[in-house]
Amino acid sequence: MLFREFGMSLDELRALQLTRLRSVVRYAFERQMPYRAKCDAAGVHPDDLRTLEDLRRFPFTAKSDLREAYPFGMLAIKREQCVRLHASSGTTGRPTVVGYSARDIETWGELMARSLYAGGARPGDIIHNAYGYGLFTGGLGAHYGAEKLGCTVVPMSGGFGERQVQLICEFGARVVLMTPSYMLAIADEFERQGIDPRDTAMRIGIFGAEPWTEGMRVEIEQRLGIDAIDIYGLSEVMGPGVACEFVETKDGPTIWEDHFYPEIVDPDSGAPVPDGQPGELVFTSLTKEAMPVIRYRTRDLTRLMPGSMTAMRRMAKITGRSDDMLIVRGVNLFPSQVEEQILRDPALSGHYVIELSRSGALDDLLVRVEARMVLEGGAAGRARDELSRRLKGMCGLSAEVEIAAPGAVERSMGKARRVIDRRPKS
Repeated sequence: MLFREFGMSLDELRALQLTRLRSVVRYAFERQMPYRAKCDAAGVHPDDLRTLEDLRRFPFTAKSDLREAYPFGMLAIKREQCVRLHASSGTTGRPTVVGYSARDIETWGELMARSLYAGGARPGDIIHNAYGYGLFTGGLGAHYGAEKLGCTVVPMSGGFGERQVQLICEFGARVVLMTPSYMLAIADEFERQGIDPRDTAMRIGIFGAEPWTEGMRVEIEQRLGIDAIDIYGLSEVMGPGVACEFVETKDGPTIWEDHFYPEIVDPDSGAPVPDGQPGELVFTSLTKEAMPVIRYRTRDLTRLMPGSMTAMRRMAKITGRSDDMLIVRGVNLFPSQVEEQILRDPALSGHYVIELSRSGALDDLLVRVEARMVLEGGAAGRARDELSRRLKGMCGLSAEVEIAAPGAVERSMGKARRVIDRRPKS
């Protein structure tokens, strides 16, 4: 039964976590030499882990550790025992490589099926999967989970907007999977073709792979007439399906704590932060066989909340990434903060880009945002001035705002590129 864990009590969950945590820490210590070296340097041993709170004594794992171990140095099994490898793009350095055993793939499929079920998908549904296939974990991770749930999968991948709309309409997909920014591009394509998405079978969209705001959820739901569900995952921990919202509540993704132990830490000091307080999300994988990670620093900023549908805790929407934070004239700024202000104006869409440049010693901030329709008369100027005022009030920065015509901002075929930084590298 894929969903028996929904009914676990809190005491049962904590007991299971401790058992699995003690096992995986010892397993990593014995099989992953880079992590053993970190434990030795920190003066800790698996025998020191007697309670859940003892985990904070153990060292973190960071993306840099995975890059330094490239390609197979973090594997806990022989490479020949891996049935699949996934990897990051490596655009900012060496890629991070993640290995999976046959059991890992089975577990991943089950957790993704659990996520899809929580999000409202049901056996027999047609699921249109527009996550990218390939080394990116999104496409195949979602695909295997949908099949495990008993759904019919359309493995569309990204791109080909016109074809996306055609197949959603003709095949009768009830559930669509993609990034939220790409869903907005698909909404534009529906409008271009003169098709009302409410006349299709589409009722649920499960969106992840990039931070998105409640304002974007409202826009997607209003334009497409669907429930927009937030799913979370990352390759280094597993892939999509680490956490997902329940369609009944849409109150933040429930973390599947029987497989992933979450912590929140201060992003600067690494000190633990109590539940309910914001900070950086840290995960320990409890059941990963080929490449477990202990206290992996995700760089995602959020907070933990009590469970609502289960005993397992929820996470708030990701507000940004600590390594994606922009420092503009000494002010910390996240793209999600800009998006929130943009979507307060019904005349503006969720298609935008932030451009940074430098004149002399000062940073220049330009926000280019697309209007939903051609703005006549002085409407564009008023929208521009009002957004500039709201941005100034929100972060104290003066920004140049440019209102672009509908269709002028480049569309995302996957993860949206929100920031173009033209400042000289120091």
